Amino acid sequence: MAARGIGMGDAAKRPGWAWWLFVVVAAVILVLLPDYIDISVQLDLSIIFVLALLALSMSFLWGYAGMLSFGQTVFFGLGGYSYAVLGLNIGSTSLPFLVAILLPMLFAAVLGYFMIYGRISDIYLSVITLVVTLIFEKGIRATSGDRFVIGSVRLNGQNGIPTVPSLQVPWSGQELDTAGVFRLAVVLLILVYVGLRLLLTSHFGRVLVGIRENERRIELLGYDSRRYKLAAFVLAGGIAGLAGALYGIWGNFVAPEMFNLNQAAQVVIWVIVGGKSTLIGPIVGTAVIQYATAWLGTQGVGQVSLILGLVLMVFVLVFQQGLLPTVGLVLGLARDRLRGRG
Repeated sequence: MAARGIGMGDAAKRPGWAWWLFVVVAAVILVLLPDYIDISVQLDLSIIFVLALLALSMSFLWGYAGMLSFGQTVFFGLGGYSYAVLGLNIGSTSLPFLVAILLPMLFAAVLGYFMIYGRISDIYLSVITLVVTLIFEKGIRATSGDRFVIGSVRLNGQNGIPTVPSLQVPWSGQELDTAGVFRLAVVLLILVYVGLRLLLTSHFGRVLVGIRENERRIELLGYDSRRYKLAAFVLAGGIAGLAGALYGIWGNFVAPEMFNLNQAAQVVIWVIVGGKSTLIGPIVGTAVIQYATAWLGTQGVGQVSLILGLVLMVFVLVFQQGLLPTVGLVLGLARDRLRGRG
């Protein structure tokens, strides 16, 4: 049964040549950028790309599947910790990198099955993922004793795991340097962004957006909405796990803060500021908020969280669609007005 006519909006439109040109030009510029910037700038930009992947997982799940999950940081932390523990135990990084994606997806499949097939409401799904986040954070912080060891790796509780191995190039065994991590983060971010964008134009994506708009109507058309929602939940978990592995590679360190509830709230802020019903918006929102946070920190502002909370309130009350959709709306109105005058 076709999913046409459900009212998917822009999500169902295949990207045109202008979009592809933008993606290719942006990719080329970003891949070449490390040759022209300092290492400190590379590190600052790399973490933005890594966190933007986490924001993309939330944007896809919330903006297009209609599920607000506070558990993305659980998958983020699982990805980072599984990469660190397995990488330190076996001495190579290719398999740990793959496991850092698959393990969060497996956990998302189990957790999502009980929530989604249990037919719990959206608000309770948010509450359950919030509770799971708290459980994981408290659990990891409680692993400070000598008995909490996986293989030869101590979990170290709230002190985290240091000396996380850098990613090795499979065919040479050489570890990625700062520029290599920068380029890897760029390439993976672009691949995930393009992949999600194309997925939303597929039959699966059109049905998924239709579920967000009117789940009952989609079910009356003969679709099992639970299957689509679970698939979206698992995919978002894998993307968050990928971001977690990259975070460990970027800083050579993982810690319980990856599971932190503050981190979960920040992801929501990034998505709301950028625009939850877009894919490029959360990437921009992550960059804006991360830059603002760093700038406020250098200015000696003590209540950064309070200021970010006020920013969130402004966007929720005034710019409800997010930064990029609002800018696009304003530019569209200005263009129409100029055409009307002409």
